[in-house]
Amino acid sequence: MSALFGPVIQQGYVVPDIREAMQHWIARGVGPFFVEEHIRPKGHYDDQVIQPDLSAAFAYSGDQQIEVIEQHDHEPTIYRDFLATQPDGGLQHLAVWVDSIADTTRGLTAQGHNYVVRQRYGDGHAYLDSVEAPGVMMQLMARSEHLVALMDTIKDASVGWDGTTAPIRRIDWSSGKPVPQVVE
Repeated sequence: MSALFGPVIQQGYVVPDIREAMQHWIARGVGPFFVEEHIRPKGHYDDQVIQPDLSAAFAYSGDQQIEVIEQHDHEPTIYRDFLATQPDGGLQHLAVWVDSIADTTRGLTAQGHNYVVRQRYGDGHAYLDSVEAPGVMMQLMARSEHLVALMDTIKDASVGWDGTTAPIRRIDWSSGKPVPQVVE
């Protein structure tokens, strides 16, 4: 557990090939993975407006979520920055739940911690890096009914998974709630 941020709930890996990354984890018995392909979230990278072409996949190992992210375009992002220095990919961030990103960042500053928000997606996700000790970023995830439902669906699928049945799946949001769909 982080003394500053609370329990870490996710390890986020930025990778050059999402399919290869999922297979890496599946070969270790982690899964099933739920993938969202070619999503284009609107956000901010430093002071620039961005809308990168991303694919992300999520699985659980116990209470720890594993996320793998591949960026398909050349939009400036923290993911591109990471792959520029780590071309084989690797651990790029750790994620924690927060009630409010703004309150959390204000609290860090008030306590004398020097963090900068490098990338954010609205009020739902913000990636922070330490100015004094940069490296693996912290992702603040604002709790929402939809995000908690997604995480619960993915975690529930991991319980009792046999390691081979439908290792890669999709989430259908058309009903307004996450509905798993088998892909492979």
